[in-house]
Amino acid sequence: MTSLTIPAEHVDWRTKGFLQPGAPVAFEEFAAARHQLFGGPFTWPVMVARESALKHNISALASFCAAHDLAFAPHGKTTMAPTLFQAQLDAGAWGITAATANQVLACREFGVPRILLANELLDPTALRWLGDEIGRGMEFLLYADSVEGVAAISAAAGERPFRVLVEFGHRGGRSGCRTVEELTSVARAVTAAPGTELAGVAGYEGGLPDVPAAGAYLGLLRDATAELSKAGLLPRDVIVTAGGSAYFDQVAEQLSGAWLPGHELTVILRSGAYVSHDDGIYTQRTPFTRIPGSLDAALEIWAQVTSVPEPGLAIVGLGKREAPYDAGLPVPLRLRRRDGSVHPAGGLRVTDTNDHHAYVMVEGPPPRPGDLLCFGISHPCTAFDKWQVIPVVDDDETVTDLIRTYF
Repeated sequence: MTSLTIPAEHVDWRTKGFLQPGAPVAFEEFAAARHQLFGGPFTWPVMVARESALKHNISALASFCAAHDLAFAPHGKTTMAPTLFQAQLDAGAWGITAATANQVLACREFGVPRILLANELLDPTALRWLGDEIGRGMEFLLYADSVEGVAAISAAAGERPFRVLVEFGHRGGRSGCRTVEELTSVARAVTAAPGTELAGVAGYEGGLPDVPAAGAYLGLLRDATAELSKAGLLPRDVIVTAGGSAYFDQVAEQLSGAWLPGHELTVILRSGAYVSHDDGIYTQRTPFTRIPGSLDAALEIWAQVTSVPEPGLAIVGLGKREAPYDAGLPVPLRLRRRDGSVHPAGGLRVTDTNDHHAYVMVEGPPPRPGDLLCFGISHPCTAFDKWQVIPVVDDDETVTDLIRTYF
């Protein structure tokens, strides 16, 4: 079992959401103190992660992958948190996916055993470093969707070749060859270039609008891979990788199983947002609305009501610097009155945010200045990057651990 190298960190005056004006406190010491979220050394707003939800979600996707014979390389861009990477690897993950060269560097420093860069990379500086690291034994995969990309990778190769996945896309999507003919040309370039070898095919269906579109695209990805096999371009051991957190059921339906005769096939799922799930976009889009299973929202932001300036409006100390707003605004979940009583946040809705303020429309009994509101978030990938340190809380609101992110 892999044990990652997790940097020793501490809480101090720079740590957002904490009130630590004195000497720095090591993470281990802080967690051992088992502070209560309410009354502990915190200041509002603060984002927390529910321990029970994280554990449930990690187990749920590990079980899903095992049941469908999928390898799993959860997307590290969601959290960039080595403690969560460790939990995912402990649950059986094949490796960790990254989106940028800097994320690969971080994963390498943590000691992640296998890294899949789900992106094209043409930066010669980063590619030269990667070529050196591959020569030192790093197990690494990256994408190409052009002959220019293949040439850039080849020019940076060292003693051991780059293992390349040719990317197959779809019209209106982001990167990836749009036709089988283009994919074949790039695959031929990989097999012909010095210092590169073809490892398989990659795709991404997460930007498609619905289940039928995602399923149809993944079927085309499977067919395109079969065409590369017929052309004699694929090695015996082939990797096919796809999957976000919205259509992983379709990845299993379309890509699992023995559908590539003459090859040993490994299908790698790359879901990332599942680890914390959310109370917004992924509540609507998770495959567990269609198939048995569930995910729990793990991230909550507690913020204080600072003003109730007019009927029907409350101002809360929470804004774009603290909560994602690209795929939906924060969702009021619970109201904690100043007397400590907790109530459902019925009749409350966020209508807008500034840098550090949320406009909450009130229908019904209003919150009062000094009350606390607990918000769910929409889109985990743009929540984790706003917080360097995230307290992990149990169901009694006791802080049991700290998550450090490295964006």
